[in-house]
Amino acid sequence: MHVRFGIFLLATRYPGQTDADALARTVEAALTAERAGFDDVWIAEHHFMSYGVCPSAPTLAGVLLGRTSRIHVGTAISILSSQHPVMLAEQAALLSLVSGGRFHLGVGRGGPWRELEVFGTGLPRYEKGFAESLDLLLAWLRSDRLGWSGEHFEFREVPVVPRTATPPPVAVACASPATEALAAARDLPMLLGMHVGNADKAEAVARHGRPAPHISTHLAQVADSRAEAVETILRRMPPWLGPGLDSYVAVDDRPRPKRDPVAYVRHLCELQHPIGSPDDCAEALLATAEHTGIQHMIMHVEAGGSRTATLDNIARLGSEVIPKVRAAQPTSGYG
Repeated sequence: MHVRFGIFLLATRYPGQTDADALARTVEAALTAERAGFDDVWIAEHHFMSYGVCPSAPTLAGVLLGRTSRIHVGTAISILSSQHPVMLAEQAALLSLVSGGRFHLGVGRGGPWRELEVFGTGLPRYEKGFAESLDLLLAWLRSDRLGWSGEHFEFREVPVVPRTATPPPVAVACASPATEALAAARDLPMLLGMHVGNADKAEAVARHGRPAPHISTHLAQVADSRAEAVETILRRMPPWLGPGLDSYVAVDDRPRPKRDPVAYVRHLCELQHPIGSPDDCAEALLATAEHTGIQHMIMHVEAGGSRTATLDNIARLGSEVIPKVRAAQPTSGYG
């Protein structure tokens, strides 16, 4: 039994890189994480932007599961609003079966972005259909046969193939009390973002009100000092983050406030994330566990803006930070 640690990979395309470079680095980062002793790796999913060049988190998760032997792999997140829940559930069951149960499915509502038009799911699915999409996905994973009649989906009964005796774990990305309540009503853990700090996460856990194995996302950068880590993040993260933030375009052209990437990165550095020396990083993670009760933390490790910086960051977190946290909480967590 121990605190679980994972890495969170955007598969972002750094300035001067190709998509192939970004994806190759993402695979290499996952392999490095397994060697470094991490418990899991989580893959983000985006469409039509350099912020993250992986459009199908389950597909890349399948690659990583095939290249690794121990580490678990999850999606953070698969976007339910732009795909059919049954198709996603089929992929999740398949990956769980062929990996011996190492696949985890993180899902979320997503945003009102252009993929709703491109993939034909439409704005109503985004605005009103998330609860039904989630319920259909869960029902599929837990059934032998299933038919459906709802506001957004309807089909006659069909057999569930492939069928898993034990469905893969499902977590829900939560950024509002309404989604927290939806996850709680289904007894599902929350996946909480790195844009909020310990106080907000503790409040979300309290509102959820159930002892689910929630997941806390963090920006992580280890260096010889906090000043060095912050300087690296402020210098290397905005150049790749800025173009990605600009790529979020609403399907109905609704106005969206422009976000300053430097200000956003400064905000992240001001939160209690594992940024700094190994001792600084360990203290930050222990503080999150203490204040929120969350025992599963995943770390975004790509802020350094290069392949070498990313891989070195993972290696140092694994060798110099995780052991300190586990030594301080030797019997904590849910295993």
